[in-house]
Amino acid sequence: MHSEKNDQIILYKTKTGQLSIDVKLQDETVWLTQKQMSRLFNVKVPAINKHLKNIFETNELSKKSVISILETTASDSKKYQTNIYNLDAIISVGYRVNSSQATQFRIWATQVLRNHILKGFTINQNRLRKTGLKELEQTLSLIKNTISTKNLTTDEAIGLFKIITDYTESWLLLQKYDENSLTPPAKHQKPLYKLTFNDTLYAIYQLKKNLTASDLFGRQKDQSLEGIIGALYQTFDKKDLYKSIEEKAAHLLYFTIKDHPFTDGNKRIGAMLFITFLAQNKYLLTTTGERKFDNTSLVALTLLVAESNPTQKESIILLIMNFINK
Repeated sequence: MHSEKNDQIILYKTKTGQLSIDVKLQDETVWLTQKQMSRLFNVKVPAINKHLKNIFETNELSKKSVISILETTASDSKKYQTNIYNLDAIISVGYRVNSSQATQFRIWATQVLRNHILKGFTINQNRLRKTGLKELEQTLSLIKNTISTKNLTTDEAIGLFKIITDYTESWLLLQKYDENSLTPPAKHQKPLYKLTFNDTLYAIYQLKKNLTASDLFGRQKDQSLEGIIGALYQTFDKKDLYKSIEEKAAHLLYFTIKDHPFTDGNKRIGAMLFITFLAQNKYLLTTTGERKFDNTSLVALTLLVAESNPTQKESIILLIMNFINK
């Protein structure tokens, strides 16, 4: 599809290969003639005309809203006028035409619609790859600067920008995780609190009491829990291997879930110890007193660790560190 403004080209591919149709892109929609629709769906022009006639007779679409006139100049210098039909008409015809190529189109269109209903959005992967994360990060930075300068006039506007910022940061982290391009946070904090084995046992006891869980909950299978706590503070050449709060917290969550030190409750205990460790280090809340991530994010992180492949450990650790540090 060619745009007169920026010569944008969009390619729609079928299973049999790329289908090249020179079309008109105007008024934020696509325009095709009946002949072009016949090529798109691989049927004869009379079939397209029949379906359009039925669409208009049943008032599925209004002629005035979907038809425009295209004026062309032929080789004999004479001007001709041709009806062109917008995307609404193209889709309606596509759902009526009986051909394998039209079926492919319906599968594609239905999938796009389903994604939009379930996710609330659809993503143009080509545009995303071309735009890249840098541009999105620059936009995020601009939003943050707007908030910090307090140029906004209402609290509602500030709140809206904050929501956009929070969700975009999470999206960026997950996008980088998918692309295996996560890096450790540029800034990190040194721990103020050292988790002990006794503190851990007491926290588990309190959680079990609050949950009124079964006798199996929190029951140690072996000595691995003590090993997990000790691993957080292991050293090399008298220096901590895990130096920051982010590193220790991420490994605490990961090891507690993946090593299965308990007969039951590994994920719940892992999440609880993770939160407890951050809280004791005064790192659970932002400078404004809000939690850095909500319960849904905590559940998502916990399940992500549980379902991850051991080969993904480093990526998972980096993802958790960045969530804590954002």
